[in-house]
Amino acid sequence: MQQKIFHQQPPRMLAFAALVAGNVAIAFGPLLVRLADSGPIATGFWRLALATPFLLLVGYRFGFRFSALGTPTIWLVIIAGLFFGVDIILWHIGIFQTKMGNATLFANCASLLLVVYGVVAARKMPSKWESISVLFAFVGAALLMGQSLELSPRHFAGDLLSLGAGLTYTVYLLLMIRVRQNTESWGALGMASAVAAVVLLMGAVIAGEQIIPTTWWPVILLAFTSQFFGQGCLTYALPHFSPLVIGLALLLQPALSAAAGWLAFGETLTAMDFVGSFLVMVALVLVRKQ
Repeated sequence: MQQKIFHQQPPRMLAFAALVAGNVAIAFGPLLVRLADSGPIATGFWRLALATPFLLLVGYRFGFRFSALGTPTIWLVIIAGLFFGVDIILWHIGIFQTKMGNATLFANCASLLLVVYGVVAARKMPSKWESISVLFAFVGAALLMGQSLELSPRHFAGDLLSLGAGLTYTVYLLLMIRVRQNTESWGALGMASAVAAVVLLMGAVIAGEQIIPTTWWPVILLAFTSQFFGQGCLTYALPHFSPLVIGLALLLQPALSAAAGWLAFGETLTAMDFVGSFLVMVALVLVRKQ
C-alpha cells in the first residue's frame, strides 16, 4: 500500500511561504559552489551527502516509511534522483564556464517550461490574474538578465550546460510533483538526494576531481541552505500549487542573483535590476490571489 500524504492539509499560506523561502535559499547556492575548493561535481556530492541523513531523519519524524511506499513511487523517486544528479553536474560545471548571468538565465528555463506545462496540463488558458502574473514575471526576468546575458563562443559550452541543467531540473520537478501525491516530502527528497549523490560521486571520480575539500564551511553551508532548507521547502510546497505557480516562483532565483552578485562580488545594481525584481515580486503577489 502506498504511503499517503497527510489528510489534514497545512494552511495554504504556509505552503506559499515555504515555496518562496525555498527559492530564496536555492538562489544563493551558486556563490557557495564558487567558494568551495573541491571540484564542482564533488561539491554537488557533498551538498547532497551531508544533507541526506537529516532529510531522512526529518522525514521519519513526519511519518515517512520506506516500507510503506509502493513500487511505482519508489521508481519515480529513483528516476527523479537520477535527473537531479545530472542537473547538479551540468549546473555546477556550467557556473564556471560562463557568466553568472548566463548560467542563471539558462538554468532557469525550468520556470518557462513549467508555466507552459501548467497551461497544457490544465487544458485551459490561464485566468486574467495568472496571465498578468506570467507577463510581469517574464518581463521582470528579462530586465534582470538581459543586461548580463552575453552570447559568445567563449561562453557557449557553459551556456549549453546550464540549459541542460534547466531541462533536467524541469523533469525532476515534474516527477517529484507526482511523488508528492503519494508520500511525505522530506523523506522523498532524502531518497532522491541519496540517488543523486551516488551519481555525483561517480561523476566526480570519473572527472578526476578533488573530492575532499580543504575548507569545509562552503559545502556545509551549501548542504543546509540550498539542499536541506531550500529543496526541502520547495518539495514540501509542490503538491499545493499548480506547475504554473511553481514556475513563476522559480523566477525568484534570477531576481535574487543580482543581489547575490552585489553582496559577493560588488556588482552594481542598476535601475533595471530594481524594476525587474519588483515585477517578479508583483507577479508572485498577483498569482497568490488565485
